[in-house]
Amino acid sequence: MEEQRYLISEASKITNTEAHVLRYWEDELALKIPRNELGHRYYTEEHIRLFQEIQELKNKGYQLRVIKDLLGGDKLLPDTKELALPTEENAEVIQAAKMEQFQNIMTNIMAEALARNNDTLSKEVSNQVGDKLVKEMNYVLREREEQEEERFKRLDESLRAMQQKNKVRAEAAAAKAPVVKIKKKRFPFGKQK
Repeated sequence: MEEQRYLISEASKITNTEAHVLRYWEDELALKIPRNELGHRYYTEEHIRLFQEIQELKNKGYQLRVIKDLLGGDKLLPDTKELALPTEENAEVIQAAKMEQFQNIMTNIMAEALARNNDTLSKEVSNQVGDKLVKEMNYVLREREEQEEERFKRLDESLRAMQQKNKVRAEAAAAKAPVVKIKKKRFPFGKQK
């Protein structure tokens, strides 16, 4: 009796899993899926059972990496009841799977919380950054004003000192200069009566 062969579209319907997912599982789990004369994949009852068990494990939260370790090469998956009780062989794998599942759950929770509060958080961050920026700008402007005021003060002092020097020089020059009396000229035409 010849075994029943299913094309990927038929296997997809039977397992209620999309065809691209079956191809993905084939790649990720390194499954040896036979091909017909035309190079098309075909699946047997054994493959269908395997895909159903993989789907069941995925629904329980197992990651493909763990499922691959549990496959152990060409063997079919062990009964899922065996997975519930850790053995020495699969205890580490199950522990790693649980840790990865926990990390995924926590990542999803954080992502969802951030997505829900994104507007509030961005407004709060924006306000805090805005406030700090305003304070920093005020500080910088105040510093600049103080520097300019100090510069103008020094310039004013320099100008006053120069004026004082010029005044002292002018007084010294006036003190040294001989005093010349200028005679008044009389006009020949005096007052006529």
